[in-house]
Amino acid sequence: MAATLVQHLGTGRRKTAVARVFLRPGSGNIKVNGREFENYFPSPTARAIVQQPLVAAEATDKFDILITASGGGPNGQAGAAKLGIARALLEFNIELRGKLKELGLLTRDARKVERKKYGQKGARKRFQFSKR
Repeated sequence: MAATLVQHLGTGRRKTAVARVFLRPGSGNIKVNGREFENYFPSPTARAIVQQPLVAAEATDKFDILITASGGGPNGQAGAAKLGIARALLEFNIELRGKLKELGLLTRDARKVERKKYGQKGARKRFQFSKR
């Protein structure tokens, strides 16, 4: 008989980045796209953002986390991973909802880059007006 793998799933999105998070019982290892956490997110702020839900739930050393992130840049992927971890923790224990919601970790940040408009320099910026 095959041993069943206990894992909790969570999907997070931020800007154009998407992160699928697999939460497995373990010792606190985090892997992102097959690479070590410290190598994938060299910036300490991005690492802190990803670990926010774990610190809030006091579960930094209870789970091994496997993250597959795609799209966007490092900050968008960190934000997506944060939301994915928070959602996976909810799947593990629904009683964490109050604490995570209070810290704003369950809210999807819907801000995206506004598209450039034709006849303009950017989304909002105009070309310089010349009277003569």
